[in-house]
Amino acid sequence: MRTHQNQPFVVREPVKVVMVPAGIEVTLKPGQAGYITQALGGSFTLYIDGNLFRLAGEHAEAIGQEVVKAPELPPNATLDDLKKLIWEQMATCYDPEIPINIVDLGLVYVCDVTANDDGTHDVDVKMTLTAPGCGMGEILVQDVKEKVEVIPTVRTVTVELVFDPPWTQSMMSEAARLQTGMF
Repeated sequence: MRTHQNQPFVVREPVKVVMVPAGIEVTLKPGQAGYITQALGGSFTLYIDGNLFRLAGEHAEAIGQEVVKAPELPPNATLDDLKKLIWEQMATCYDPEIPINIVDLGLVYVCDVTANDDGTHDVDVKMTLTAPGCGMGEILVQDVKEKVEVIPTVRTVTVELVFDPPWTQSMMSEAARLQTGMF
């Protein structure tokens, strides 16, 4: 998987980004230059003038990158197919400072899918953060919501940030613990 680490870029058009880890929205101006430090799950972590920013994948063209395609369900998809795709979509959500997705970090506690009479589905997600005071919490919640909402047949998505039980490193997948050196 190519992460674009330290790939230079120049902003092509005004684009809204979120300052990491403060969670403050700012607008980058054309001509500003920096480096892509992480490009995972369709979003980008940018380094500009000593600061980190998160750029949503839908605005990738502003820095000369390709926009990620929306997910598709196969024809005659089952509820299990839908659930699998929802988890795959959540696994494209990354903490801007840690190159590990929120599923492998163990941040998703619950993902319930309810079938509706009209063939649509409602999704209820409960997730947490590695640290309760993280300014990126609402940004990650919105990222999960937006990435699940684009799945065909999904009608509504509710994402709730919870802190009970508190997150611990033991909730990480084995692969994530190996990647971070936290055995």
